[in-house]
Amino acid sequence: MFCYQCQETAGCKGCTVSGVCGKRPEVAALQDLLVYATKGLSSVTTALRKEGKDVAIDVNHMVTLNLFTTITNANFDEVSIRTRVTETLKKTAELRAQLQDVSGLSEAALWSAPETDYAAKAAEVGVLSESNEDIRSLKETITYGLKGLAAYLHHANVLNHEDEDVDAFIQRALSDIQKKDISVDGLVALTLETGKYGVQGMALLDTANTDTYGQPEITEVDLGTRSNPGILISGHDLKDLEMLLDQTAGTGVDVYTHGEMLPGHYYPFFKKYPHFAGNYGNAWWKQRDEFESFNGPILMTTNCIVPPKDSYKGRLWTTGAAQYPGCRHIEGAADGSKDFSAIIEQAKSCSAPTEIESGKIVGGFAHNQVLALADKVVDAVKNGAIKKFIVMAGCDGRHTTRDYYTQFAKALPKDTVILTAGCAKYRYNKLKLGDIGGIPRVLDAGQCNDSYSLALIALKLKEVFGLDDVNKLPIVYNIAWYEQKAVIVLLALLSLGVKNIHLGPTLPAFLSKNVANVLVENFGIGTISNVEDDLALMMK
Repeated sequence: MFCYQCQETAGCKGCTVSGVCGKRPEVAALQDLLVYATKGLSSVTTALRKEGKDVAIDVNHMVTLNLFTTITNANFDEVSIRTRVTETLKKTAELRAQLQDVSGLSEAALWSAPETDYAAKAAEVGVLSESNEDIRSLKETITYGLKGLAAYLHHANVLNHEDEDVDAFIQRALSDIQKKDISVDGLVALTLETGKYGVQGMALLDTANTDTYGQPEITEVDLGTRSNPGILISGHDLKDLEMLLDQTAGTGVDVYTHGEMLPGHYYPFFKKYPHFAGNYGNAWWKQRDEFESFNGPILMTTNCIVPPKDSYKGRLWTTGAAQYPGCRHIEGAADGSKDFSAIIEQAKSCSAPTEIESGKIVGGFAHNQVLALADKVVDAVKNGAIKKFIVMAGCDGRHTTRDYYTQFAKALPKDTVILTAGCAKYRYNKLKLGDIGGIPRVLDAGQCNDSYSLALIALKLKEVFGLDDVNKLPIVYNIAWYEQKAVIVLLALLSLGVKNIHLGPTLPAFLSKNVANVLVENFGIGTISNVEDDLALMMK
């Protein structure tokens, strides 16, 4: 195997024996094959559109779910991935038959084989099948950005929000990167275009979430536990949260959020449920301890699975794109509904969660809420109470080097405010950093996809201050990344013209030296060093 799509890849070079995430070589190979098959399907759908033919919504959804299935820490189940490959090849053949001209199709669009041949084909089409390092680097950067975009698009789709333009772009980009004559310049342009559509995709999800559940509002979230048995819901899918809360109402079972599901508490819609208890635990990588002490069942709605201990594996359930061998999976019906009765029954037989912390944390500072405070924020900047905003969004991870972000937050001058989104916030959202004139010094916008909120806040402040360039704002970017959704967030920020982003704890292994130099020269992308030196640089 060879995989280097996440920040924790072995030696910051690539996983070659098994994944640091726990992914086995057989699963990695099938994921490579699923991406290849999805590229083939996308070549066909792109050709269909060129012939003026429509592509059905279910085909768009197949592409997004396929890509979502291959992101880090989502699906570890060999059987389910093989099934998706087979279904994709079947759909590709069906649509290929509708084309008048098949001469321009890619090799992937024409390939078909029995399952017995999957392993051999997977070995041919992995990451290293592209020999040119710079071409490979750009193609993989685009692919990983598309995976992140597909994940966000999928969440919008389950809330009945669609954007055919974004779907068509994803499929066109997957088709274009298969072209043998595509140039470095062409790939650079496609990378930036991916960022542009990343903004559009995140805007769609923002609209889907807020149309369905209301605008996030400033909210105190309880960190303690209650005496009832509970279900812990993790991941990112708010529709799953809604269905679970509906079905647990009146059962005596409480629902707690974990990890990236914390921002569910910020939406007005969910506040009507008295059994929506609070948040339990921290970022995804601590789950092996926290899931054990929770005592009840855990529902993983998306990625961020850590291979479970045997002690709680029987209590770990998956749904959607997430799957793990040996854990029970809850499939959705054709209309998207899900039956959570089995996990609820298990919860009733479990002890209440063991409390691991107490107190409250405050969040809900998405763009609508922050813009409501715009006058107060602007006054604080004008009178010098706030000297600088530090965007510290992104992902958390296991590496001890990530303690840098905790120490950086502690060392920030007291006239600075942190803007955050994603699970990176768990490095500092429970610190007692105080406030500035009633404005908390950590403003949590929500999940990683809510990094869109941070971009909107920056653009609005640019307008309020009458600036012609977002980079003239008193905002610096010190962003942590881990997986592919962070890649699309980065590309989206670049497409909006944001420069001088510090990215850590390491630069992606999939960036070749030449591609990294392009990012440095054109956008000022840099990495991190140490807290003292970085503070001096960023506070300048």
